[in-house]
Order: sequence, then structure tokens, then C-alpha cells
Amino acid sequence: MRVVVQRSKSAKVTVNGEVVGEISKGLVLLVGVTHDDKEEDAAYMADKIANLRIFEDAEEKMNLSLVDVGGEILSVSQFTLYGDCRKGRRPSFVEAARPEYAITIYETFNRLLREKGITVATGEFGAMMDVSLTNDGPVTLIVESK
Repeated sequence: MRVVVQRSKSAKVTVNGEVVGEISKGLVLLVGVTHDDKEEDAAYMADKIANLRIFEDAEEKMNLSLVDVGGEILSVSQFTLYGDCRKGRRPSFVEAARPEYAITIYETFNRLLREKGITVATGEFGAMMDVSLTNDGPVTLIVESK
């Protein structure tokens, strides 16, 4: 799995002009799944992201996690994270998992985050989505399970 983590003050995702997911302070996650990702990858990523110390404490040091600050997550499926741009001018997406497989890993990931007591809003898997957010920092990280 590959996840782009963006700390945000607020975020929302719309499909066909309708808001389908929205959060206040927390993290926006762009979530990519590849062919050999398993439930163990989803569990690793959920634990890692929930506990990343990327929120500032009283001394303005990144010492607090999403759980510590009571933040929320907006999780958006993003197969293009496995786009390979090394050859030619059009990305190759052969490393992205097929949708029927990717959705099971993606949904497992979101379920595991919710089991940690985190509010998780999502986009709509496979849909064309508009994602808007107010970056906080900005703080942007790439986390991978492999």
C-alpha cells in the first residue's frame, strides 16, 4: 500500500456536485493499493498512520498523533499513486490493483482505522471525485507498507 498523508484543517470530497465525505481537523489520505497487498498491509498502515506524531504539541513540536488530538480522516481511494511515469509520456498503471481486489483492501484499511476510534469519512470508490482541503502546515508525507 502507498498512502499520501496530508495534515489538514478541513477537507471534503464531492461526487457529481454532492458532498459525500467531509472532515474538520485531521488527515486527508490518498490511498493506493497494489496487487500483492494483504490485510496485514492494511493493518500496518492503519496503525502507522493513526499513531504518526505529526501534530504540534504546546511547544510547537510534532509530538502528537491523530489519536492524541482527536482528529478525523478523509480517506480517498487513489489508484494513480501506482502510476509509473518512467517510460514515455503516459503513465502505466499495471502496478495498481484491479478494482475488485483494491476495494477489499481499501475497505479493510478504513474499517481498521474506525476500530481505533477514529472518525473516517470517505470518497466514493472508483468515482470521479473533487477533493478540496485546507492544508495545515503544510505537512505531507508518503507512507508505504513495503
